[in-house]
Amino acid sequence: MRFARKVWKLLVAVKDALALLFLLLFFGLVYAALAARPAPGRVEDGALLLSLDGTIVEEKSQADPLALLMAQGASSHEFQARDIERALRLAAGDKRIKVVVLDLSRFLGGRFVHLHDIGAAIDEVRKAGKPVLTFANAYADDGVQLAAHASEAWVDPMGGAFVTGPGGNLQFYKGLFDKFKVQAHVYRVGTYKSAVEPYLRSDLSPEAREDLQGVYGALWTAYRAEIAKARPRAQIDRMTADPVAWVKASGGDMAQASKAAGLVDRIGDQTDFDKRVQEIAGETAQARPGKDDAPGYAHTGLATWLAANPVKSEGAKIGVVTIAGEIVDGDAGPGTAGGDRIARLLDEARDEKFKALVVRIDSPGGSVMASERIRRALARWREAKIPIVVSMGNMAASGGYWVSTPGQRVFAEPGTITGSIGVFAVITSFEKTLADFGVTSDGVRTTGLSGQPDLFGGFTPEVDGMLQSSVESTYGKFLGVVAKARGKTPQQVDAIAQGRVWPGGEAQRIGLVDQMGDLDDALAYAAKLGGVGNGKWHAEYLEDAPDSFSALLEGLGSGSQDEAASFDFAGLVATRQRLQAGQAVARIEALLGARGVQAYCLECAMEPDYRTAGKAPGEGSTLAMLARLLGWK
Repeated sequence: MRFARKVWKLLVAVKDALALLFLLLFFGLVYAALAARPAPGRVEDGALLLSLDGTIVEEKSQADPLALLMAQGASSHEFQARDIERALRLAAGDKRIKVVVLDLSRFLGGRFVHLHDIGAAIDEVRKAGKPVLTFANAYADDGVQLAAHASEAWVDPMGGAFVTGPGGNLQFYKGLFDKFKVQAHVYRVGTYKSAVEPYLRSDLSPEAREDLQGVYGALWTAYRAEIAKARPRAQIDRMTADPVAWVKASGGDMAQASKAAGLVDRIGDQTDFDKRVQEIAGETAQARPGKDDAPGYAHTGLATWLAANPVKSEGAKIGVVTIAGEIVDGDAGPGTAGGDRIARLLDEARDEKFKALVVRIDSPGGSVMASERIRRALARWREAKIPIVVSMGNMAASGGYWVSTPGQRVFAEPGTITGSIGVFAVITSFEKTLADFGVTSDGVRTTGLSGQPDLFGGFTPEVDGMLQSSVESTYGKFLGVVAKARGKTPQQVDAIAQGRVWPGGEAQRIGLVDQMGDLDDALAYAAKLGGVGNGKWHAEYLEDAPDSFSALLEGLGSGSQDEAASFDFAGLVATRQRLQAGQAVARIEALLGARGVQAYCLECAMEPDYRTAGKAPGEGSTLAMLARLLGWK
């Protein structure tokens, strides 16, 4: 008995110790989250510091609590474009802000329309007589686009700035499929519907090449025009015409070459840059515990600045529903456009006395079923006599255009990619692959559809014909929906459809878009349609309540951002190469997944998952992605 009592006491002690440990961990998490949470009102007169250590997106994705708990090292972040724009415009009119600083040392990128709109907000700050300074070890295209609007663009002596322009290579898998004798059953409508070509060809078709040349050409023209307007001394053509000669002219020193081409203004390290900012903003008077490497100049961070300037909810309500990312079935998102989730948000908010609704789209499309579910939910707003205005961001193509059709007025920007009116389905089968290993199929059918589709024994002509007919029928419905919305016949729409992608300006010319303008323009027009007149109104976003536990973990993770590695030229190139590999994996995994009929635009495929850039070698590494691509894990 004495031994048993000792064992029991030991077990109780272990239990109490574990309970105490978990309590300490819990309260430590709470304290750290509260400490990391921005406190309203703690604005320090001086600089507004925007440390963009991640990517700029339309809508932040939902954090995965398990991934956050398992994360090792610093992770990159997502910044909503509208938050950055609002922060800059607030800074333009606030006397407490003397200078705006953009730290792009760990900037992973954004798409053209977002950066264009942020650039316009930077211009407002400068028009208010306030300098805007940027710093990075290396600037790529998107960083150069932001820095072009700055009054002073700094680069580290070991770094540089470079512009590659839109475009690049796509991966084609026909040779891989042939090698392993995988059958790709493709059903599509649209001469230009190139999303399936990687599984059928080893190169681009002439039609796909023509489509890509038109879209990328328009984006490149818009990019160069913006740089020329914001920074007339920048010599983009000199750099891109002969990059090697450009660098050699400065003795191989990319920083000097970047300055000579007018891409940056000053060369100096982080210490030099901080001293320059301190001359304008003054020295900080706030103690920053645990921030030994915090800049010595007086500054306020983005999160604190936004918390100190909450959005005012005055006057009439203009609803905004965001359709960002690939459109998929189910409740996915935010950051991915789950059809069920968005339809639910719309249905729940329909009776909340909104004067109008703006549909903000930044999507390359996806599931036809999910797109139609969202369209029907929007149609119910129209039936309730609530005006609907559409605002297109970087892309609103294929399924992204499908969901735009309930709009009474469609706004786009010159850099918007839209159209891609076409559908397809891809299903793989492995009968020839298995046959090489001695596996064959045989059986008894009562009809031509019995046991179909058979992924291991092959497809019958009957199921092939039915699937193609289904896709053709879906395309016909797509044409009908667009024709009704745009006041055209299905035949007229078919002439500009066939899967073809259009830049914003061309889309307006052919009648797919009504007007050039950004989100603010769309909101103002919606208020007008809603009968607000000269009265006050505000935008109210339709979104789910944030997950408090994920927010807590994100707050903890945000404290590690200063530990993240800054990118030099080679590091930035290597990081983007990894992201390109990630895109290839995503495409092959999408093919192998059962996804139904798709209205998806390959030309405007979503930007890579930049969050993998901050991972240690392992799940997100190039070798791991290559292994997944080849089916080794």
